Amino acid sequence: MPSLPLRIAILECGAPLPATATKYGTYGGVFTSLLQSAASPSTSLSISTFDVVNTLSYPSLPDIDAILLTASSFDAFADDPWILKLVAFVKEVLEQRRVRIIAACFGHQVVGRALGARVGRSELGGKEVFGKGGLDLHQIHGDVVYDYPPGVEELACTDKCAVQAMYIPKRVMTVQGHPEFTEEIMRELLVTAHASGLFDKELFEDSISRVDKNQDGVVVAQAFLRFLLEE
Repeated sequence: MPSLPLRIAILECGAPLPATATKYGTYGGVFTSLLQSAASPSTSLSISTFDVVNTLSYPSLPDIDAILLTASSFDAFADDPWILKLVAFVKEVLEQRRVRIIAACFGHQVVGRALGARVGRSELGGKEVFGKGGLDLHQIHGDVVYDYPPGVEELACTDKCAVQAMYIPKRVMTVQGHPEFTEEIMRELLVTAHASGLFDKELFEDSISRVDKNQDGVVVAQAFLRFLLEE
């Protein structure tokens, strides 16, 4: 088990929308807020952030205990130079056994790609780990991991996305949903998607009607932290 403080490097794979950025700064700020809200009084966190899109900066593995890959508006299956570099870095982390990986949405897809799974555009649009039989998470994504890579435990699925969460004990834990999204963040995303024409009126009204429902983001973040601290 890593000694405290738990050193987590957040790899920022994109940028939040303006209102969210005003409140949190970057995606790193969004996830920092979530992790801090999930940490127990006895868990000390040391969080650093790295912009892997614009500055292509990465942490040194001896200096950290875990990496967290954030969401993004980019396609995880694309071959942009920065995405290829990110996939290569994740493979490097997977080749060793000390630094662990947690990820959400785009990050989940990148980890799937690094593990050899097929990642692409979606045609449809674990109780022991999470501590409950089902999870409620905000989701807004066009891409999916199609199949579980070899050696990965299947933690969750939905009728529209079979690969919702991946788990390798002491190595990897990822979710397709957005544990970091609050109602406020989700509202901004939906309004922006509707204004840009990405969501039509029917889809927007259906989505916005559910935005204030229960969200298990802290439950997922607590599971992330337990995973990172387990011996």
